[in-house]
Amino acid sequence: MINLFFRLFLTFNATSLIIVIYLVKGQKVLNGLHPLLKDMPHFISYVFYFCVPVFFTFLSLLLSKLLISDSIEEEQGVSAIKEIEQANNAYLPSYLGYFFVALSVTYCDTLVFVFAILFLFTFLSQTLYFNPLFLIFGYHFYFLTTATNIKIFLITRKELKDPSILNFPKLKRINNFTFIDQQK
Repeated sequence: MINLFFRLFLTFNATSLIIVIYLVKGQKVLNGLHPLLKDMPHFISYVFYFCVPVFFTFLSLLLSKLLISDSIEEEQGVSAIKEIEQANNAYLPSYLGYFFVALSVTYCDTLVFVFAILFLFTFLSQTLYFNPLFLIFGYHFYFLTTATNIKIFLITRKELKDPSILNFPKLKRINNFTFIDQQK
């Protein structure tokens, strides 16, 4: 159950920047919520909007400690990883596409519909949980190919270079092909 909740939360975090871009593009501000806020500069609203997904991403990193533990360990002194491929740059174009969608949407009900579709497709793909906000917290994204030719997606703070020395004894499993490394 915690895994389902976590995957839904990761999906929301990964797609929530669309809402932030839409609010900023539409110059929606918090000034009208309370008389004390009426003279507040608009950029404070925009910073607040951006901080909400950042906070939720931080919360998801804390919650990841509750996931099931797993490992990719050495076998007979040899790393179980045979290949490393950086994934940071592979998914940024997708998120830029999300931003362009958010910039082109003119009505709130259209945004809700588009967001729901993107959320559904992102959740159902369940192969990757790339969230560019993880980069703020020092995480990197990698595709690792194991000795048995299984390709997994790893979210970690480590900079991976040499597959022959890799060992991950304390991973948290998001799904069968996606893991998050809690170690630095």
